[in-house]
Formats: sequence, C-alpha cells, structure tokens
Amino acid sequence: MGNTEGSFTEEEIEILTGCLLGDASMRKKTNALLEINHSFNQKELVDFLYNKLKRFVGTCPKERKGKGTRIAYRFTTRSLPCFTNIYNFFFLNKKKIIPKNLKLTGRILAFWFMDDGSKSRKSVYLNTQEFSKKENFLLKEKLVKDLGINVTLNKDKIYFRLRVKQESIEKFKQLIKQYLLPSFTYKLP
Repeated sequence: MGNTEGSFTEEEIEILTGCLLGDASMRKKTNALLEINHSFNQKELVDFLYNKLKRFVGTCPKERKGKGTRIAYRFTTRSLPCFTNIYNFFFLNKKKIIPKNLKLTGRILAFWFMDDGSKSRKSVYLNTQEFSKKENFLLKEKLVKDLGINVTLNKDKIYFRLRVKQESIEKFKQLIKQYLLPSFTYKLP
C-alpha cells in the first residue's frame, strides 16, 4: 500500500473501516464511492475525515438541508477502483455486512465510536442496529478476541446493538484516546 491514488495507507483503511462500521455508506456503479454524511454538529469529524481522504475527493464538505430542521454536513469521494475493493469487502447484494475476516484495532474502534457510539450512564453503546443479530454476535466476538473488550448484546426495540461492559470501559478509553477528536469526549462516561 503506497500513497498513490489507487491504494490506501494503513491509517486510511482503519479510518474507513471504523466509519463503515458506523454510518458511512457506499454506492457502486462501475466503481464505488464513499459518502460521509453527519449532522452539522459533527462538523469536526467530517472535516477531519475530509482532510484524511481529500486526495480521493473532488469537492469539499458542504451543508445540506435534511428532513425537518436537520442540517447535514457531507462529502463524497470520487468513484475509484480502490473504493470498489472496500465496497466488495463490506457489501453483499448492495447491503452492508460485517466481513468474517474483519480485524479490529484501537483506531478502527475510535472512528466507529465517534461515528456511531453513544454514552450509556457508566458505559457506552456501539449502535449496530443496522446489522443482524448474527452479525452483532460476530462483532461481539471480534471485540473480545481482537481488543479484549467485553460487550453485551442489547435489544433496542426490535434491533440489536452492543454495550461495552463497565469492566471494559477503562480499556476501551485507553484504546481510543489517542485517536478521539476533542469534541467527542462528551460521548464517554
């Protein structure tokens, strides 16, 4: 992996992986593109991601009026073969999946958490409701095996999400602290 347009650095792959475990989306025609789309309140994260990926992006992030009063802040990459490789890893029949050979790191966890994590009293949730119960169990196993983080499967209405056990919160914080953007510390207990 070099620094050319057709390949990603290890840092870029970990950031992309964390975002795709969260709310990031991809589309594919001939080649795939990545879309980062958040509330304007998460401008710092979108700008950070843009700066990390700008060699793949044609235009800078922009505000966009969403449903109701929501103001979104977003950017998309260009459609490139390197994104098609990521798309083929994370998507099956146009649906986002958890790849069986996914390997988690502290950086991946940090971007996943900033993208789609939330505080739960003395613990945190990883909002994995878009994934099946089976995929949530796979993520649970990977968190334990790859990072030593113990989580429980928590039901949120009819969907499932992961809750980090209180006994693992300090380890969770240690793993993500060097990657966590300052404005996201509010998500930690």
